[in-house]
Amino acid sequence: MLVSVQSPGGPAALQRAEGEGRIVAKGRAGLSVLDTLYQRGCGKIRVPKTHGNWLEAVLINTSGGLTGGDRMTWSAQALPNTHLVVTTQACERIYRSSGGAADVRTTLSVQPGARLDWLPQETIVFDGSALRRTLEVDLAEDATFLGLEAVILGREAHGEDALAASISDRWQVRRAGKLVHAEAARLDADDTLARDNMALLGGARAYATLLYIAPDAERRIEKLKQLAADHPGAGVSRIGDKIVLRALDRSGYHLRKIVMPAIAALAGAGAVPRLWSL
Repeated sequence: MLVSVQSPGGPAALQRAEGEGRIVAKGRAGLSVLDTLYQRGCGKIRVPKTHGNWLEAVLINTSGGLTGGDRMTWSAQALPNTHLVVTTQACERIYRSSGGAADVRTTLSVQPGARLDWLPQETIVFDGSALRRTLEVDLAEDATFLGLEAVILGREAHGEDALAASISDRWQVRRAGKLVHAEAARLDADDTLARDNMALLGGARAYATLLYIAPDAERRIEKLKQLAADHPGAGVSRIGDKIVLRALDRSGYHLRKIVMPAIAALAGAGAVPRLWSL
């Protein structure tokens, strides 16, 4: 919630949300267990019990959403031979901004023989909102990374299209110090060309990018091709050890029909985080 604060001799200033969370997984007796957990401000992390040998971390923004000027910083690290799954308690919501953009920065590190699944639930952007988001990933040569970012442009049930929302998304993924994936996506407010053009969103209200980097990428691509063939708004490609799946649809509900099976196909010994099904 935003609170008005009267500054002496000046106009009222709005209190902004700020949060930070950091988690590190280590190996012990063949299991992935908690090594470090740090949280500050509205950024919280919970570690529920799992029935596998991976550690699951749930990110929580206790402010209830973000607006212009709010800042969130997340960091996760999988130490050698561990498996860390990171998700969110619910969809993040980006509300109308009275000035500036909400800033979300994520840094991930995956050490030798380790795996990290970055699987936050969708980000819902509201009309008039502004989001600036960065994702930086550092992988060891034999590490495995599964990463997802999904966006919903307004709530379909309320007839929203968030046309006046703006989004800036930047990814940089390095493997053994070498840049192997980079993208910069931007959706400007009131950009009807980007929303309606068939080469861009084609009128879709929800879209997602799923990235998989691992030595077994060649073996896993066929399942994703089958899934994409059954979903008109999805496409998948592989270059070496990297798979990229992109999907768009008319709503978040329909988008999940391709995203969740794709996660399951790439989850290895794990599965789609339970919170995705609640």
